[in-house]
Amino acid sequence: MTTPFLEVTDLHGWYGESHVLHGVNFHVNEGEVVTLLGRNGAGRTSTMRAIMGLIGSRKGSIKVRGAETIAMATHRIARLGLGYCPEERGIFSSLSCEENLMLPPQLAEGGMSVEQIYGMFPNLKERASSQGTRLSGGEQQMLAVARILRTGAKLLLLDEISEGLAPVIVQKLAEMVIALRKQGYTIVMVEQNFVFAAPLADRFMVMEHGQVIQQFTQAELPSRMDRLHEYLGV
Repeated sequence: MTTPFLEVTDLHGWYGESHVLHGVNFHVNEGEVVTLLGRNGAGRTSTMRAIMGLIGSRKGSIKVRGAETIAMATHRIARLGLGYCPEERGIFSSLSCEENLMLPPQLAEGGMSVEQIYGMFPNLKERASSQGTRLSGGEQQMLAVARILRTGAKLLLLDEISEGLAPVIVQKLAEMVIALRKQGYTIVMVEQNFVFAAPLADRFMVMEHGQVIQQFTQAELPSRMDRLHEYLGV
C-alpha cells in the first residue's frame, strides 16, 4: 500500500467557541483529483483551512506524505508542498498582474517558471503589466492559481474556483485542472458547481454538518445521482 499524499483522520475544528468540524475522515492519493461536495455551511472550506492550519484550533490527524502536521504552523505546512487558493482569491490591487505572480516565495523545487505559467494562462501574459484591480474575475482566478504553481506546491487546495465566472472561463479552468492532473499534481477542490466538478474528479466526498457522510468514485457517479440531488439540492 502506498502512503496517501494527504490523510485526514478524525479532524475536529473550531472558530473560537464554534465547533465546525466533527470528525472529518478522508484521504487523497498522489495524482488524484478529489472534490468536496455539500451545501453551504457543510464544512468544506473549514476543512481546507484546517488542512493549512488557518482555522482557530484543530485536533485529530492530518498527514502529508506520512508526516503529521496537526501541530505545525501554516508556513511549515506550505513547505511540505501544499498550496491553498481561497475563494476570495487575495489579489493585491496595488500590484501588477506579474508582481502578484512573483510575490509568493518558491517553497519547493519543481515550481513552474513564469514562461510555463504564461503558456498555460495566455491571458495573464497579455495583462502582465495591468493592475490587479483591472483584471476580470476570470483573470484574477487564473492569477490566484498561477501564483501557487510557481511556488513548487504539488497538492493544490482549490476553493470554489468556478464561482461567479462566465461559462467560457469555467471551461478554461476545467482544461487547467485536466492539464495539471496530467502533469502529476494532486488536487482537492471545493465546488458548488457540480456540472463543472463532475467530469474532473476521480473521487467525490459529500460533507454535511462538518463530516464526510458519503464517498464514491467517478465510475459510481451515475448510480449516486439521486442521492446527490437529496444531499445537495441540485
